[in-house]
Amino acid sequence: MISVKVATAVGLGAIIGAGIFVLSGTAIALAGSAALIAFIIVGVIALIVALELGELGSIMPQAEGGSYSFAYEAFGSELGFITGIMLYFAYAASIAPITLGFGSYLTSLLGLSGGNYPTIFAILLILVLAMVNILGISKAAKADFGLVIIKISILIIFIIFALIFTLGNSTLVEVNFASGFANADINSIFSASVVIFFAYSGFQAISTITKDVKGGGSGAAKAIMSSVVVSMLLYVLVVVSLLLLMPASQYTISSDPLSIALRSSGAPTWLFTLISVGALIATTSAALAMILSSSRILYQIGTDKLLPKIVRKYNEKRDVAVNGVLISSAIGIMMLFSGDIYVMASISNFGMVFCYLMASFALIHFRRKKAHASFRVPFYPFISLAGIVGLVALLIGMPREALIIGVALILTLLFIYYMLVEAESRPEEKIKLFD
Repeated sequence: MISVKVATAVGLGAIIGAGIFVLSGTAIALAGSAALIAFIIVGVIALIVALELGELGSIMPQAEGGSYSFAYEAFGSELGFITGIMLYFAYAASIAPITLGFGSYLTSLLGLSGGNYPTIFAILLILVLAMVNILGISKAAKADFGLVIIKISILIIFIIFALIFTLGNSTLVEVNFASGFANADINSIFSASVVIFFAYSGFQAISTITKDVKGGGSGAAKAIMSSVVVSMLLYVLVVVSLLLLMPASQYTISSDPLSIALRSSGAPTWLFTLISVGALIATTSAALAMILSSSRILYQIGTDKLLPKIVRKYNEKRDVAVNGVLISSAIGIMMLFSGDIYVMASISNFGMVFCYLMASFALIHFRRKKAHASFRVPFYPFISLAGIVGLVALLIGMPREALIIGVALILTLLFIYYMLVEAESRPEEKIKLFD
């Protein structure tokens, strides 16, 4: 059994990773200084979903598939199949923006310019991490306390530098920070919120280990809430620091905002190197974890016989779903060519938001069935309804590319499912599509 503190570290390790290092600048580019508001709004939505996952985890402490398992148990194979594939796709698609962030920071650190260096480095990283997973060195992907401390410490150093930098020039608060609110509006805040959700998506990790947390569902729920709140505070401070170091108008949709801000402010070389190395560590560990997690989600769906045998290939000795790793890595590489970092993150977010919606509906289902839970969402159903409204709003606000790909995938999955059901002709609620 692990303590609530350790479980919180697991959540922080999953949340504080590539998102803040990679997407914070894109959020500022979209909403200016109002990106702060977007981080808070999305943080609140994430907290609501976290509460719901805490209750669902306490109802099904043995579930290891996160939102997929909750939807499967609540609604059967149809929505379970769709939710599972969407969750898998969200994780696999997230490999692209994470590794592109790695490529961008490495390109900046090496002083390279021009060409497709970030994409090339991203592809190389995916290939290396795929091999690492297949060789069974996947334990490095698990969030441990030491790695969490390193990432948080590096971000705190960045925040402290920004504050010291501001003290030396107090007009920066007005010139860089305050002026960034000038052109902000609801639409820009909304656009930033869509991509920011990516930075919070890791909290689901705790719901998959509920059975190992002291206090069960109640302990896991406390850990989930703590990790989201701490992450929100840290994210807000990082965004404030970025705005102090460089005017909001100078940020663009890029993959290495901290590096760009430090270079713009004339930061010392050692700090630039430290932050870049920290970003490389965060993106590498996050990408490794996503390849591992997505492969196991695919394996879990396969073991429920909702996918063919090919995805069930599992090396017990090395504890790795071999074909799952290969498929996820291939998707990650293909997604690198789907658009800029905003589009890539949004495509992943579509699947994640959809799965959280299914989890919210699953909670309503289990509440109606009066399922036993050691932890319950406070102020139900108002909190849950607010969360559903927020998630639907995020879905609607996705970029056109993400909406087209997401909706097309759902329709394709529905078509495939009913073709297989027709072929099986079985009346059971939870049918097995493959032997």
